[in-house]
Amino acid sequence: MPLNITSIKTSSNGAWEGDNPLEYAFPLLIVQITLILIVTRLLAFLFKPLRQPKVIAEIIGGVLLGPSALGRNETYMHHIFPSWSMPILETVASIGLLYFLFLVGLELDLNSIRQSGKRALTIAFAGISLPFAFGIGVAVVLRKTVHGANEVGFAQFLIFMGVALSITAFAVLARILSELDLLNTEVGGTAVAAAAFNDVAAWILLALAIALAGNGNRHKSPLVSVWVMLSGVAFVIFMAVVIRPAMKFVGKKCSPDNGAADEGYICLTIAGVMVFGFVTDLIGIHSVFGAFAFGLTIPKGPFADLLIERIESFVLGLLLPLYFASSGLKTNVAKISGAKGWGLLVLVISTACGGKILGTFVVALMCMIPVRESLTVAVLMNTKGLVELIVLNIGKEKKVLNDEMFTILVLMALFTTFITTPLVMSIYKPTHGKSFQTNGELGGVNSNAKV
Repeated sequence: MPLNITSIKTSSNGAWEGDNPLEYAFPLLIVQITLILIVTRLLAFLFKPLRQPKVIAEIIGGVLLGPSALGRNETYMHHIFPSWSMPILETVASIGLLYFLFLVGLELDLNSIRQSGKRALTIAFAGISLPFAFGIGVAVVLRKTVHGANEVGFAQFLIFMGVALSITAFAVLARILSELDLLNTEVGGTAVAAAAFNDVAAWILLALAIALAGNGNRHKSPLVSVWVMLSGVAFVIFMAVVIRPAMKFVGKKCSPDNGAADEGYICLTIAGVMVFGFVTDLIGIHSVFGAFAFGLTIPKGPFADLLIERIESFVLGLLLPLYFASSGLKTNVAKISGAKGWGLLVLVISTACGGKILGTFVVALMCMIPVRESLTVAVLMNTKGLVELIVLNIGKEKKVLNDEMFTILVLMALFTTFITTPLVMSIYKPTHGKSFQTNGELGGVNSNAKV
């Protein structure tokens, strides 16, 4: 069996020549993808009566396939998910993540967010500021209690923890609202618009944390972080000043008035996702920011709809589940040991839920939203899931989070997302909702969003 990257071979010569396909990269990748899809789809089917988003099934599927459950059998882990194969699986999964973030940017309507009003902005500010402050408090506790936590720079660790506890997964939120028939209600509109504001702020903070973190080197020169941030600002300006007008031109060329869309434009746009992902990785932020920013530059219209139609099913149906399953595969519940470890998990969950729900609830009441609706919006804003896993994986990749902290935060993300639907159903019935006219979109998120 291959022991290092230089000895890995892509494909075997077949069983008739005595080769074991599981010792070769491509056939093993096929087995891994097939196993992940079977397990996650089965779990999604089982969770369907509970009306849980698919990301729950995908993460739990990865946890079951990983060292927390089946991975306790060393023979299974050695043959199906050997350590040498994980970078290959994660690379394929990361391609799916790039295109998913591109789709998020493509479907996010900044004009709708700007027009959503001061109420949503106020709720979003409360929904990120209080849990962010709580996250800083938790970070201080973790640095004193978790072995190795104090090896990371203080500032980047605080920001990562603040973002991890304050973020809201607006795409998952839109999916939950759609399944509960709340997407086109006033409550749903307020929640999604506030979540969109929340996520924009969280991405900015995350970019700052990555710029500070580098590769986990706490002793690097502060000038490096400054250059990374300045380069990031220059990249955003370039996307707004140069790429956005260029994509408007492409959008007009591919409008129904000019006939069918040119395949060349579609191909260049799909390739552009990779190019801008590479540019932001080169800057030192993360490739997902480039893909997301590129998606934002494409104007809403027939060309954007065509891109979504071409990319969405393949990315959401095949590649994205691999990303969240790979997160589960890296989660080892055994890393949480003893009363101290489980106590920290309870602390993180309580702080995450308390900060998000309390902050949002109080401000929603101050915005003259009735008590039941305010509590519903607060619970909805507590949804983590999708974006949370992206943040945690970046934190682990940048060596800001060690295995124990990563596991604690993944379990927190699972818990907060899992409880959203049953809590909302118990607090607020669809029949209580008032109609909210959105022309098919809400807070810039397509009502048909699939997560």
